[in-house]
Amino acid sequence: MDTLLVRLKPYDPRRGHVLRRYTYAGIRFAVERGWYRVEKPVADYLRDVHQVPGDDHTPLAFDVMTEADAKATEAREVDAAKQRRSATDDLQVTVGRPATPTAAAPPVAPPAASATPTTAGRDDDKDPRRPRRERE
Repeated sequence: MDTLLVRLKPYDPRRGHVLRRYTYAGIRFAVERGWYRVEKPVADYLRDVHQVPGDDHTPLAFDVMTEADAKATEAREVDAAKQRRSATDDLQVTVGRPATPTAAAPPVAPPAASATPTTAGRDDDKDPRRPRRERE
């Protein structure tokens, strides 16, 4: 019988991958376990499963591949994880922008006098519409 490898895509909410486990045909798929070898009809069903059930605009939930494709994907992911540069690598000089002296900020004008009345003389404690304030 023909088999394929499937795995639930790793949890990454930024990319829309929000499933951590999924059950189909009595098989419980978990992100932590990685690849599962399943029969072709199961793999064909899982190929069309989305991250949010009933929403065809969300990303697909499973990677469904042949064994050769799965090995190539694993190798690519390992290489991508090693992309970080170390101090012993031959690094080119990264040039920053030249420093320019900043001009003095212009003086700020004082605010203009307002023609609206102020509430300085009003006693808020005697206004019946306002709740009474507690004194400290």
